[in-house]
Amino acid sequence: MNTVLIVIPARFGSKRIPQKNIRLFSSKPLIAYTIAQALKVRFADRVIVDTDSPKIAAIAKKYGAEVPFLRPKRLARDTSQGVDAVLHLLARLKKEEGYIPTYVMILQATSPLREMEDIERSWKLMRGSNANTVLTVRPTHPRLYHLDSKQNIILANTSARSSTNTQDWPKGYLLNGCFVYIVKTKALLKEKQVVTKHTKAVVCDAWRSVDLDTPEDWVVAELLFKNRKSIKARIKRI
Repeated sequence: MNTVLIVIPARFGSKRIPQKNIRLFSSKPLIAYTIAQALKVRFADRVIVDTDSPKIAAIAKKYGAEVPFLRPKRLARDTSQGVDAVLHLLARLKKEEGYIPTYVMILQATSPLREMEDIERSWKLMRGSNANTVLTVRPTHPRLYHLDSKQNIILANTSARSSTNTQDWPKGYLLNGCFVYIVKTKALLKEKQVVTKHTKAVVCDAWRSVDLDTPEDWVVAELLFKNRKSIKARIKRI
């Protein structure tokens, strides 16, 4: 029997947007939206918020998520890798409960414009392909540039075509937050990373792919969230 564990990472420390995971977004704590969405996923058997904060844990439980234990502080620093926290969570669940999910789905609380369709499409691709990981991306301009220390512009994807006509280039994509990560537990434990050797992607709308990292992101996301129905309707009419 396949089991799916949904993990919602929610580290307390956030310098650019203080306490962003529980900051009021529109009318509720930001994390509440992702918890509510996760609880609606028909094929998932557990929803766990992985946090180092008792305050976040209390709010997460209020909205229906499990918080069986807190993340160690050493895995909640600015330099900590998210995959290490997930691996630690899996190890504790196995040791203390004997629970080993077949799949781990990671839903970021910082993606409030994610829709159930994004999750359903990701799961369909996972179940219908040889992927070890399925994640979501957004379309972007196919030519990617960096700036060096002297503000000189440098083409990053130099292996792409030299034509200035973007239609001649392969389509470009960026990870969008990510709205959704689904990874087979065996592959995750073996490779110690979420983006495994066999990773496939689902493309999401660019306008919904806001990742809350800066105050500017937050303000834009709230405007998009409040007007999302009218935005979708207007896009369809064009």
